[in-house]
Amino acid sequence: MTMAIELEGITKRFPGVIANDNVNLQVARGEIHAICGENGAGKSTLMKILYGMQSADDGVMKVNGEQVEFASPTDAIERGIGMVHQHFMLADQLSVLENVILGAEPMQAGGRIDFRQAEDHLRTVADDYGLAVDIHEMVEELEVGERQRVEIIKVLYRGAEILILDEPTAVLVPQEVEALFDNMRELRANGATILFIDHKLDEVLEIADSITVLRHGKTVASMKNDGVTARDLAELMVGSELPTPATADSTVTDTVALRVADLSVHASDGRVAVDNVSLSIHKGEILGIAGVEGNGQSELVDAIIGTAAVAAGSIALHGEDITRWAVRKRREAGIGYVPEDRHHEGLLLTSPLWENAALGHQTTAPYGSRWFIDRAGARQQTETIRREFDVRTPNIDVSAHALSGGNQQKLIIGRELTSDPSLLIAAHPTRGIDVGAQSSVWDQIRQARKNGLATLLISADLDELIGLSDTIVVMFRGRLVARVAPEDVTPRDLGSYMTGAALQTHGGAA
Repeated sequence: MTMAIELEGITKRFPGVIANDNVNLQVARGEIHAICGENGAGKSTLMKILYGMQSADDGVMKVNGEQVEFASPTDAIERGIGMVHQHFMLADQLSVLENVILGAEPMQAGGRIDFRQAEDHLRTVADDYGLAVDIHEMVEELEVGERQRVEIIKVLYRGAEILILDEPTAVLVPQEVEALFDNMRELRANGATILFIDHKLDEVLEIADSITVLRHGKTVASMKNDGVTARDLAELMVGSELPTPATADSTVTDTVALRVADLSVHASDGRVAVDNVSLSIHKGEILGIAGVEGNGQSELVDAIIGTAAVAAGSIALHGEDITRWAVRKRREAGIGYVPEDRHHEGLLLTSPLWENAALGHQTTAPYGSRWFIDRAGARQQTETIRREFDVRTPNIDVSAHALSGGNQQKLIIGRELTSDPSLLIAAHPTRGIDVGAQSSVWDQIRQARKNGLATLLISADLDELIGLSDTIVVMFRGRLVARVAPEDVTPRDLGSYMTGAALQTHGGAA
């Protein structure tokens, strides 16, 4: 069997951490190979080394049997390796064609772009690999699944025969996952080799030909996908059974914590992003919001937390109108916030953990007051978060950037829940984290719900949404179009509502 990728004894050290410790990986040509492991297990580092974004300290890397060393992604691309990142790297204001050729434009004499040649090449690539796309459509008009297809075409256009997909299903509804898997099978049938990182073990078992599991930076198992179960993989990854988000008894009370009435919010480009939305959340209740990204969920969250202006309607917290309140006043009134992008909104990556623990709460005890930061109080509270939320770190003086994604997320969850909020806004609280950290976050949210916390949960993980929520509403094009009981709905049902395939309007209110 011909090997497309052979990694032998790959080791990568960072200050105080060995990210990859003598890792071995073999991927046969023309197969789909999954890489699983906890956050901090070394998956992303290994893929960055393979793609030339980082260099290994030790070890040997071979591509199609030939030993290679990459100084940059350009070297990897020249060897036929392309990477599709979890966060899409597309320019909304450009067309599909312009995005695909950006940085690899064919030129005519006189320095002009040869768009005819580019179109011909792009159409050939799309046709060869069965990736249907309108090359002249603006990217901002595309659905999430279509954008991902463009990212795949972009690396194929550059000649990639080996594709690295990082968390490819993280933002897709079930129907889009099915379409992606069809595309992956078509790519494989046409000779492509695919490596992909995925935390959803049922998806790994559905699509992968073979699987490698990393744990604590080491290779703990490599196997063919033959008779392997999700439980087997979970035990290899974290030493325990696969966790479930299922919530048992209801804790919903009659007391309304948050009431949103006839709310409308405009996006930055002036369009109506939230259109006449009404909802309420009671103490002890988790209200889940399902929706394909870009359908108003982010703007709704921004309006509630106070970072977006309200065009019409009102927001009340415990019966008090907070529609015009500043963000700080809302935070001090008891609104906790777990943002969807922990790096850009939730953390100061170069600052120590104790400073990050104070973010958003620096004006209240034990972190400080409106006049000063209580350094000792902040450090003591950070130690409490570290202990109670199992944030794995050598000490609280390391930078947030030094933590794995799961530990960063646990720090944020701990920061918010230990501040005794009465309302928690949790946007994608387990996105991009492994099953062990995911289980920890679920446990903390369930316990807070039991203690009376009202929670607004936005998640692209539909199993998580169904398992944790007391009620689920669906947003589509800025409006609430369905209200469902979690016990009566499947992920595929939700996907139909989210994409408009099974549109049922329920009065525009929840």
